Amino acid sequence: MSRGDMAKPLLGHGSAAGERSPPVAPAGRTVGVLGSGDFARSLAVRLVRSGFRVVVGSRNPKRKASLFPAAAEVTFQAEAVKKADVIFVAIFREHYSTLCDLADVLVGKILVDVSNNTEINHHKESNAEYLASLFPACTVVKAFNVVSAWTLQSGARDGNKQVLICSNNQEAKHTIAEIAQVMGFTPVDMGCMSSACEIENIPLRLLPAWKIPIFLALGLFLCFFTYNLIRQVIHPYIREQKNKLYKIPIEVVNTTLPCVSYVMLSLVYLPGVLAACSQLYYGTKYRRFPDWLDQWLQHRKQIGLLSFFCAALHAVYSLCLPMRRSHRYLLIETAVKQAMEKKMTIWVEEEVWRMEIYISVGIIALGLLSLLAITSLPSIANSLNWREFSFIQSSLGFIALVISTLHTLTYGWSRAFDENQYKFYLPPTYTLTLLVPCTVIIARVIFSLPCIQHRLLRIRRGWEKGRCTDFLELMTAKIPCLLSVWISQGSEV
Repeated sequence: MSRGDMAKPLLGHGSAAGERSPPVAPAGRTVGVLGSGDFARSLAVRLVRSGFRVVVGSRNPKRKASLFPAAAEVTFQAEAVKKADVIFVAIFREHYSTLCDLADVLVGKILVDVSNNTEINHHKESNAEYLASLFPACTVVKAFNVVSAWTLQSGARDGNKQVLICSNNQEAKHTIAEIAQVMGFTPVDMGCMSSACEIENIPLRLLPAWKIPIFLALGLFLCFFTYNLIRQVIHPYIREQKNKLYKIPIEVVNTTLPCVSYVMLSLVYLPGVLAACSQLYYGTKYRRFPDWLDQWLQHRKQIGLLSFFCAALHAVYSLCLPMRRSHRYLLIETAVKQAMEKKMTIWVEEEVWRMEIYISVGIIALGLLSLLAITSLPSIANSLNWREFSFIQSSLGFIALVISTLHTLTYGWSRAFDENQYKFYLPPTYTLTLLVPCTVIIARVIFSLPCIQHRLLRIRRGWEKGRCTDFLELMTAKIPCLLSVWISQGSEV
């Protein structure tokens, strides 16, 4: 059985045959908790509020009793173990050996290991497997380690509702699943005890799905930042001996951010283009994509959110441009020059229209990116059906890419043909950013042609190249046989 098949709720909510009905709070059931730390206290609070009788085992019950709910009984560890069949072991791995004196009392009990390590794969064996080796007469279940103490106190509505469970004993897993469900959580079966190591590593991973997109965004930022630094700061210093280092914190960064956002947005839709090209080339949807393309497709959400983040920063930086002292000095200097040259106006109609269109289109693009970012949130996405979600993320996302392209083109206007814009013979930055987005737009337009769109749709519905599934191909293959049968029948008549 694959890991994906194992990651499913243990208890269904339906009433079909073979499914378990949701349990109710067992008012008389006693659950034990060994430990008096933050997680143990939060666990006791949640269990008491869920209707369980809770007995807490502590080495110093008198001093720790005030930390727990009044409904929970705080006593010595040996007494607590005797009163409960299900015991949550809420102590650190290095203190497991202190429970060895209770080995005789723990025989036949269900021990729920809720611990985590400080590092990924810190030990050769998981904490749950280590606990099972210390108490072979007990049934050990790994659970509740991915749930925070805050979630336990606030309830499942304020945190992750999933409780990952694994054990070698199926009945013990169902028992813990029922307790988790009564507490308001969703139990998820992760298989046997060998999965405990993976479950214990989950809380230690820092944004695993964001690592590649973040490095991609940082790489693009460094490349464009260096490119803009050469054009805007180093070139004036070498050619004109002007010190423009003051541009680095605001102006150079503000020129870099839209480049990163624009390219990242195009990278959201480029893998879909590559996937479509692969399907058209091989004539089937059943051929596996390369690993790099598969990973790329899975990280599109994170890439899109980072694109929105850079676009939002670009908008804030742009609003702050007039607040700079350097900008004020330049305005005063321009006004003085105009007065000395006795110019009544410096109005340029073309530049006015360019800036008006540029800003208006940029605002629309940022609004669409905001909509894409909002609908990618689970709470919003769950309220949409698949067609609505696909329309927003695919169709409106592509429109956002087109409008962002218009925003870039109106920013550049005719300056791409001005030789003064090529500093050190380097083209303006915005011309480089147009390469990938324009490729995506042209490819999407080509895919929208009826002949290609029809073929791609057939492939995605199961048609494969080389198989006689087309009606015309089928009739072409059958006509000779039908003619021979018709002639033979006619000769007999």
